[in-house]
Amino acid sequence: MNRYIVSFDQLRSQDQPLVGAKYALLGEMIGQLDDPRVQVPAGFATTAQAYRDFLSASELPQRVEQRLKGVDVEDIGALSQAGSDIRQWLLDAPLPQLLIDQITQAWQTLGLDDALSVAVRASAVAEDLPDASFSGQQESYLNVRGLEAVFSAIKQVFASLFNDRAIAYRVHRSIGHLEVVLSAGIQQMVRSETGSSGVMQTREGNTGFAGLFDICSVFGLGEPVIQGRVNPDEFHVSKRLLSQQRPAITSRSLGSKSIRMVHASSDDPGQSVMTVNNDPHQRRRFSLNDQQVTELAGVGAVIEAYFGQPMEIEWALDGDDGQLYVLQARKLTPLNSDTQVVERYLIRERGTVLLEGRSVGQRVGSGRVRIVRDHADLATVEPGDVLVTDMTDPEWEPVLRRLSAIITDRGGRTCHAAIIARELGIPAIVGCGDATDRLHDDQLVTVSCAEGDSGRCYQGLLDYEHHSSRVDSMPSLPFKVMLNVANPDRAFSFANLPNDGIGLARLEFIIARMIGVHPKALLHFDEQPAEIRRSIELRSAGYPSPKQFFVDKLVEGIATLALACGDKPVIVRLSDFKSNEYRNLIGGRQYELNEENPMIGFRGASRYMSDSFRQCFELECAAIRQVRQQLGLTNVQIMVPFVRTLGEARQVVELLAANGLARGDQGLQVMMMCELPANALLADQFLHYFDGFSIGSNDLTQLTLGLDRDSGVVAHLFDERNEAVKVLLKLAIEACQRAGKYVGICGQAPSDYTDMAQWLVEQGIDSLSLNPDSVLDTWFYLAESLPER
Repeated sequence: MNRYIVSFDQLRSQDQPLVGAKYALLGEMIGQLDDPRVQVPAGFATTAQAYRDFLSASELPQRVEQRLKGVDVEDIGALSQAGSDIRQWLLDAPLPQLLIDQITQAWQTLGLDDALSVAVRASAVAEDLPDASFSGQQESYLNVRGLEAVFSAIKQVFASLFNDRAIAYRVHRSIGHLEVVLSAGIQQMVRSETGSSGVMQTREGNTGFAGLFDICSVFGLGEPVIQGRVNPDEFHVSKRLLSQQRPAITSRSLGSKSIRMVHASSDDPGQSVMTVNNDPHQRRRFSLNDQQVTELAGVGAVIEAYFGQPMEIEWALDGDDGQLYVLQARKLTPLNSDTQVVERYLIRERGTVLLEGRSVGQRVGSGRVRIVRDHADLATVEPGDVLVTDMTDPEWEPVLRRLSAIITDRGGRTCHAAIIARELGIPAIVGCGDATDRLHDDQLVTVSCAEGDSGRCYQGLLDYEHHSSRVDSMPSLPFKVMLNVANPDRAFSFANLPNDGIGLARLEFIIARMIGVHPKALLHFDEQPAEIRRSIELRSAGYPSPKQFFVDKLVEGIATLALACGDKPVIVRLSDFKSNEYRNLIGGRQYELNEENPMIGFRGASRYMSDSFRQCFELECAAIRQVRQQLGLTNVQIMVPFVRTLGEARQVVELLAANGLARGDQGLQVMMMCELPANALLADQFLHYFDGFSIGSNDLTQLTLGLDRDSGVVAHLFDERNEAVKVLLKLAIEACQRAGKYVGICGQAPSDYTDMAQWLVEQGIDSLSLNPDSVLDTWFYLAESLPER
């Protein structure tokens, strides 16, 4: 091993003091991870001693310390000038001749020549600083050709240790500026300019859920993903399904991918890559196919298992040889080190949604908008502002610390803005598209990333609450507590709540949120007007057909819920749109009647069996069948809503069986939503066709009291605790008890009224299915108020 240079294949994990974690872990994978799926391009790294001797030869340590002495890193101008001065000193200093000689020898040993391109990247070396993270602070140089360009790139990498963000980071964490040194790695480039590349985390990036791989991908080189210059494709892959060799992709999100980075012909390492626009066809297709996503997740599984902890992996797909390569792998710090603490942010009022994007942080923040278009605008940012920009720059770190939230036009959930937002504990909405045009300075907004995968920027300063609760000492209850979950995006954040599964997953919410198109418009795509066809093409881009888009999106949503619950039951209610709600979907107006009172019109079981809707219902059945049979997620159960008669009960069960969803097959249970007075009055007879009831107290109340729950005129009369409603509830519960079948409640009542929850438990109900934001409060209330049983 030379004093200044070491080949990747000679490095091991314990060599982090020599070359930093980045290259020590690469060497570990090359030398020790004996799995043909993990391919790492060859290369070599400069040592920490090379950097120290480079500084000392030009007497730079003393000059650096003196120049930074007393610099206020909150003063952007002073910080920027100090950093610029020091970087120029390093660029002007000569590399030691011994370092030049050893780089030349390593270059020749690898068989590299000026025709081959390499990447030159930094790896921070910081002994005795285990809690410090220097990810993304230093520069990388891609498509560097020839030794002279490599020497120049190495000096620029060394100089980047004194960019504004790195200086401020060290000051804020009381780290000496000379305590951190750099290794520069020289690694053969992968031809991802003709393929794709990106970042993979071996856990869900927004919640830290351990059961998923989170993959971001773009065409071309991966640097724009990290920088936040592009909205990437995103995929979730289930570890459980992958290990069972089942279809494992549980979520696909098509990014706009407006640009891609490719090689340029310049010999200047700072000008050796360029961005070009993707054509519309490329933007509308995924940058990885399903097989490649699955193979990439397999690589992640091997690396995570070897190192024994979550990892973040930069990868590239060579477009020439079709091989996946690992460029970097670093250990990830858990988002929340105390898994027994549940943080909840709850928006208590609703406002106008100004824009949406990808949510980061599961938090809420509010303040005045401050548009930042370039570095000069940073001086206008005040503490508590909501920064709105095209994309953040690592140099802005000192200012970002003051914010209540970040909003960007571009970027995915592994971009710089997302990384820094998680680090600082503030919400961020990334990839909004045109936030800098739609918002304006001094506008008051609330940024919510606590409502799922989509972050929302609301007009005004909305009221919200923040709760922090420990769940490791929850008292026991004599019944099951289940969850009502409308949005699969939030399923993984709810996984930490104490629960016995999902008692109500509404299929129509998945359709409205993830699909947004009437199923008949998808089935009859070619017959649609041009404008509707364009809308459908935009939404279904990347999927084989509009019809398959509907099925696949349902599969993704249902599978996400099922995986979040482990082996606990997930009761999926078949779609219960009313005709007016179906009319509001794209293409819906040409297929739906304009009913006077859709609340008691064409909905539920009647719709499924009608000739006009049966084909659509069969798509729902195909999705559930695929989740249970192909994915093996047999914890998914079915619930049928709004069953008016015993004849409908028999027919809908027969229709499900005809579509491959027969009761008892692989443990399938079919529940009925008990929500009409007829259901409770004839409960014994209805239970002949179903495996139990889930009581819908909202519809049961409106039909018992003869009022429309959507009408504000009679809203004051709507109360699920009415004695007549309780009589019917009691009939339903007792019928299930006589039949030895499941009975739970998934209506709003127990979430809104803890006294109602207590009454239901006293009647012997098996489970309460609650809205997630009421679980902990209701749990503690009932634990204190119920007599021991």
